[in-house]
Amino acid sequence: MTFLPWLPSHDNLGDAIRAAASVPEAGRRLSELVQLSRHDRDVIATGKIDRLAGKCLERLGEEETRGAGLLPFRLAILPTHTVDHLLPSIRVAGLGRKLALDLKVGTYGLHRQILLLGDEEIERFSPQAILLALDAAAIIPQLPIDAGDTEVGEAVRQAVDEHRMLWRNIRERYGAQPIQQLLLPTATRLFGSFDDLVPASPAALIARLNAEVTTAARQDGALLLDLGDQMPERIGPHDRFDPVRWHQGKQLINPPFAPLYGDLVARVAAAVGGTSRKCLVLDLDNTLWGGVIGDDGLEGIRLGQGSAEGEAYTAFQRYVAQLGACGVILAVSSKNDEAIARRAFDEHPEMVLRAADIACFQANWTDKAANIRAIAQQLNIGLDSLVFVDDNPAERAIVRRELPEVAVPELPDDVSFYPARIAAAGYFETASLTREDLARGRSYAANSQRKAVLVSATDLDGFLKGLDMRLVAKPIGSVDRPRTVQLINKSNQFNLTTRRRTEQELQDLLSRPGTIGLSFRLTDRFGDNGLISVILARPDETLAPEELLIDTWLMSCRVLGRGVEAAALGCLIDVAERLGAAALVGEFRPTGRNGLVENHYASLGFQPMDGPPGAEPSARFWRLPLAQVERPKHHIRLEEE
Repeated sequence: MTFLPWLPSHDNLGDAIRAAASVPEAGRRLSELVQLSRHDRDVIATGKIDRLAGKCLERLGEEETRGAGLLPFRLAILPTHTVDHLLPSIRVAGLGRKLALDLKVGTYGLHRQILLLGDEEIERFSPQAILLALDAAAIIPQLPIDAGDTEVGEAVRQAVDEHRMLWRNIRERYGAQPIQQLLLPTATRLFGSFDDLVPASPAALIARLNAEVTTAARQDGALLLDLGDQMPERIGPHDRFDPVRWHQGKQLINPPFAPLYGDLVARVAAAVGGTSRKCLVLDLDNTLWGGVIGDDGLEGIRLGQGSAEGEAYTAFQRYVAQLGACGVILAVSSKNDEAIARRAFDEHPEMVLRAADIACFQANWTDKAANIRAIAQQLNIGLDSLVFVDDNPAERAIVRRELPEVAVPELPDDVSFYPARIAAAGYFETASLTREDLARGRSYAANSQRKAVLVSATDLDGFLKGLDMRLVAKPIGSVDRPRTVQLINKSNQFNLTTRRRTEQELQDLLSRPGTIGLSFRLTDRFGDNGLISVILARPDETLAPEELLIDTWLMSCRVLGRGVEAAALGCLIDVAERLGAAALVGEFRPTGRNGLVENHYASLGFQPMDGPPGAEPSARFWRLPLAQVERPKHHIRLEEE
């Protein structure tokens, strides 16, 4: 029986779990369990993986956990239905999405008291996100069936207002991101389809409340956990909602559905934590079109009007194009002659995708794993940011074996079901959608053009001058705050400290006296790179009063090698001097993924210094006196807003 259909099945998952349990070293054992979590599994196998992984995480510190490729993340759950049987599935799904989830469940049915009056245990836990896991019985107002639209509308408005108040308290009291579970449509219909036309029918009330809560969440910045279309009515012989279990133990989610529920929760947490995927790598033959273009020719491939199969490939391309329009980076890895493969993008009238949509095009006779490595390198993103789609099961298996960090979904035999399968996997779940997200695909495609010009250039200095770069620095405001939080939580390689923050935590930091928060946008002759760097500097009680600690410095890797670091430092120095600072102190906290910036401060003229009291043992510090400091050289025009 399939529970998570996009994940590959394991030949013998039980034996593999037992083999992992015998691995003596906790870090390696955890890595093997992470790989097992990325296989289709039932609730029993999930529980076994959870118990073993929990013991590993108890022995590993936060730094070792990060070294294993997992981001520690604290999620509190405030339920009005039983969730204990769902917790192992949430944690194991988190492993598969690069999270070490620490869960704290509030007292059953007391979500209002916890959020309005406070709770010491939740406060000590200091959650990064809080999930309101509510059921219809707890919040649907009791109305007579003959209640009119006005009466129903007022009752729904009051329920929505309460939700908004609870979200506000989640932010203000706990500094966490609110996640609202939409109501599962469990109501038994009274009049069949006519229920939708009766304002006070239970089915109509659930639908209306979900719609109004969705609108409010969009306005207030709450995130949603939608259990409707994403959770099927049945898995094999099991219904997602079992009234017997509800009446016996208030289990809203039937246990066989726990792995899927856990994954839905984990993917939202991954979006908040910044571990969602961001690049879709596509095979070509029999994936984007039917047939083999090298054998069948441009005219012989099956695509577009004229056949059901051709229309299905067009529909899949349209779905891919929509992902690209939403900011997913698109790339190609195909065993093909590049010139022949590109002809389809340039000349076929039924192609939805065009060459300009593809940020990196790898069509050759090299193995696909090597091509995918090249794509990651060219785009300056980690392999764990990639999703690879290929119709060939053998190619999928090879890539999974060679590149376990890459997500490789299982695909149905018919391309008609490709969009639904990729959507079901939830690889690209997001916590916000900014204009930089919408332009990301074009930005990466333009960056490929820059690299092509750089490869052909003989004079790097001349190339940088010719880019006509312009860097705009401005204080982080309300408009840039969502994208700033996104960068803080997603950036791993060019990130000096990898401190993660919610939007509320960032706002609290920026409101402190003496804190500097700068965002940087870069444009050049190829286009707008968007918001590419963030610097946060603040006074710290362990430093001298006139010194500022660079709490956070991160940058998009796609602008490496252009002098942006030097230009950004110049802007930071100007702002720090205006505040009366005498020195900047830089901190580097190694994570296993940010070795790229190990010598960042030394390269910019900072001098090593002893760490202040209470600093992490692995952290290293540098100091830059501002008196008569020499500004770093670069080829970028600076502007401040």
